[in-house]
Amino acid sequence: MLQSPEFNSNLIKAKAKKFGFQNCGISRADFLEEDARPFESWLKHNYQGEMSYMENYFDKRLDPRRLVEGSKSVISLSYNYFPEKNLANLGNLKISKYAYGEDYHEIIKEILREMVAELKDEIGDIECRVFTDSAPILERSWARKSGIGWVGKNANLITKQTGSFYFLAEIICDLELVEDYETTDHCGSCRKCIDACPTDAIVADRVIDGSKCISYATIELKNEIPAHFKGKMEDWMFGCDICQDVCPWNRFSKPHQQEKFKPNSLLQNLEKSDWQELSQELFSEIFRKSPVKRTKFAGLKRNIEFLTDSKTSNF
Repeated sequence: MLQSPEFNSNLIKAKAKKFGFQNCGISRADFLEEDARPFESWLKHNYQGEMSYMENYFDKRLDPRRLVEGSKSVISLSYNYFPEKNLANLGNLKISKYAYGEDYHEIIKEILREMVAELKDEIGDIECRVFTDSAPILERSWARKSGIGWVGKNANLITKQTGSFYFLAEIICDLELVEDYETTDHCGSCRKCIDACPTDAIVADRVIDGSKCISYATIELKNEIPAHFKGKMEDWMFGCDICQDVCPWNRFSKPHQQEKFKPNSLLQNLEKSDWQELSQELFSEIFRKSPVKRTKFAGLKRNIEFLTDSKTSNF
């Protein structure tokens, strides 16, 4: 049954809440005019490092209608991953909070599919696709346009009520919906994230040199970690949360309720010496469903050895 854009928009937001999403906002599927030049400049400065895939599908990244034919709306959603226990505080080698549990790509996509199935039952047939960090989409730009939050100086999306420890996801569909408004910026004169970054990866306000970022070095980079990272990685062996941890808005972060994002006992109990002796078998057991699998055993071992060598060279 055909319903009004207002009815459908309200229904979608109610469903998003039911399925555990923190926030839901709507934008018109159109060309991201204001993002085109900054993104092009970012690529020209080679801030993508060896992430050559960022250079592909330039037009698709800026226009969702090229991804989903006939699309009229972009539904942006956020899903909390802030943990109850911060493992990085335990004086151990560290991994980013988003990787404590199972791989969010599959978990959130499955939730989105179930949500869309319910929407189709109530609205009728919808032409759509669901995404979460899985296609050439400028996710933060769409979330910003939909009013979920503003892009902070560390280039993360920040929401007043919930901080920035959340995943972003999208449903691009052919429904005419009611657009939401962008929120205002609330970083002010704060530069805690800029000052805290040990590798000076935040090269300008809201501009990240990816090739200097610890997350890039420990996840995206496939070759040897450059020497300029020595002594600056602060025990991060997979990803980095420094610029989020120091953000004042994250004092409002609350623990997630997703069982699959919780760390397993092995991950919580290993100490530095155990990590240095990490075997392929143990790696496979700990990270069987984890996003850490992306580095493969050899990549994580490389990171651990780099951290160990850096500590030794400082004596």
